[in-house]
Amino acid sequence: MDRPQAEDRQHAAVPGRNRTVSLAVVIVTYNSASVLPGLLDSLPAGLEGIANCQVIVVDNASRDGSADLALTHPIGAKVIRMGRNAGYSAGINAATATVAPHADLLVLNPDVRLHPGAARHLVDRLAEASVGVVAPQILHEDNTIAKSLRREPTIVTAWSEALLGGKRAAKLGIGEIIDNSTLYSTGGKVEWVTGAILAISARARRVVGDWDETFFLYSEEVDYLARVRRSGLSVLYDTTARAVHIGGDYLRDPFLSALMTRNRIRYYRRCHGPVASALFRLGIIVGEARRAAWGHGHRAALRAALIS
Repeated sequence: MDRPQAEDRQHAAVPGRNRTVSLAVVIVTYNSASVLPGLLDSLPAGLEGIANCQVIVVDNASRDGSADLALTHPIGAKVIRMGRNAGYSAGINAATATVAPHADLLVLNPDVRLHPGAARHLVDRLAEASVGVVAPQILHEDNTIAKSLRREPTIVTAWSEALLGGKRAAKLGIGEIIDNSTLYSTGGKVEWVTGAILAISARARRVVGDWDETFFLYSEEVDYLARVRRSGLSVLYDTTARAVHIGGDYLRDPFLSALMTRNRIRYYRRCHGPVASALFRLGIIVGEARRAAWGHGHRAALRAALIS
């Protein structure tokens, strides 16, 4: 197994005020050259108000020059080359192994764009003793609010989405996706959120530990945020912080659709007994079978559910 190799540059100064905050920004890349520059360009304004900050890019053996692009960008990122495609959780863990235990984290997908001051708002909420993780209001590229909030997966959410579809189940308040206009406009405590951008407190890092690397991609944030909640810390959605997320790759890629489906079932099995897990899996199978004619992604997800 190849060992990660780290490359450092002199870190560029990030605009800030007097208050000093220790924050590590972690970005995991895999063939991300088409989107990474936009994120790095957004960081000076997005990190405005953070006086002590380090940017770490962990590259999972990209073939498109993502690591070199990060090294040459003026933001002055530290780059860790994994030497293989180790997955999202492994990338985060490789970065955090180099970060002081007292530092907060800001984990970003490479296709995120921070709004000005977003990190400052998130870090301010992390200062609350009961808070473990804070997520911002995520926007689509057209500036509409993304439905990024989720309920813990249950048999009810699986079957409601299978029979009614995700959007209708969300509207009725019985799906995994939360569609609550009040919560999206005012914020509050949530069970979990999509992991494109998460601010994680140093106390949560100490209590919860590393991300589970057996989830190569997808469901790793569900597992991590469940452990945060079990530790007694809360997960918050803060609408004063905003970021754009391009996203949507799994909708176009059958491999990613299958991987997401397998990990949804694996995560549920870890938390529930065999009977409940069988009912949950059957709900996924029924839903994907009903939509198999809609495209390769649903057919790949169906095959994954059948053999999981």
